[in-house]
Amino acid sequence: MAEKLAIIGAGPAGLTAALYAGRAFLEPLVFIGPSFGGQIATTTEVENFPGFPEGLQGPELTALMRRQAEKFGARMVEETILKVDFSRRPFRLWSSNQQYEVEAVIVATGATPRKLGVPGEEEYIGRGVSYCATCDGFFFRDKEIIVVGGGDSAFQEGLFLTKFGRRVRIVHRRDEFRAGATLQQRAMQNPKIEFIRSAVVERIIGNGKVREVELRSTKTGERWVTPVDGVFIFIGHQPNTDLFKGQLDMDEEGYLIVDKRLHTSVPGVFAAGEVHDNWFKQAITSAGFGCMAAMEAEKFLAALESERAAVATAV
Repeated sequence: MAEKLAIIGAGPAGLTAALYAGRAFLEPLVFIGPSFGGQIATTTEVENFPGFPEGLQGPELTALMRRQAEKFGARMVEETILKVDFSRRPFRLWSSNQQYEVEAVIVATGATPRKLGVPGEEEYIGRGVSYCATCDGFFFRDKEIIVVGGGDSAFQEGLFLTKFGRRVRIVHRRDEFRAGATLQQRAMQNPKIEFIRSAVVERIIGNGKVREVELRSTKTGERWVTPVDGVFIFIGHQPNTDLFKGQLDMDEEGYLIVDKRLHTSVPGVFAAGEVHDNWFKQAITSAGFGCMAAMEAEKFLAALESERAAVATAV
């Protein structure tokens, strides 16, 4: 017998969807996947999630969200979904050792920040290395900050970080930036922003937290070390949607295409969070999308049940 609802992913979007679906007595299966909690679970301190004025650790927040969802009947499955078939109903999902049949699915697999792949980057995530200025900028008041990237995100976040940092230096591998002209003009007129062109970060150096970065000129090969407190990396995100290629409509960047109620191109399949959101990219907005997706899934399943009851009565 097919399950009513499966939620693929267990970050703020998936866990909120699980809470709302649980309260609707759908007893959702939540496939945790390779990284429970999503990106926020790697954040050392969260101060901008409503309801926690003293702040809390990212893993603590997601653990609380899980406990609340389980309280209302959500079932956490410590498996990764490797294959899906949305071409027939019920939908089929495969993990490494089991096949599942479900009537509706919420995709909440999130997105992954693109990384530099340099020594020290992984080691100092949450201790000076960040991929979210809104999340972490507050911790770098009157500090030296480097922003890596040359597109709109790098400039937008760099401008935001000037509210906190003593100085913000934007490092880009080319002479020319990809950011829009207006953003470039605003940044160049900001006295706190400086530019390091035609350079790349080769290494992030620290002692418990970030202290320096090693830079290399892309023109001459010259290397030098400069003191810094925070390294904010904005070279793009990769939505975790490879699993759904050929199954769901996506944009040119791989983000799922949804309507205003988070319906994907397949009826009964919904999306929530950074798997479709290429703009806000915040835990609280992802949670909101999770709520919306669960409410829509409940309506879809109720309509499906009514339709089947009507057919059974007619027979």
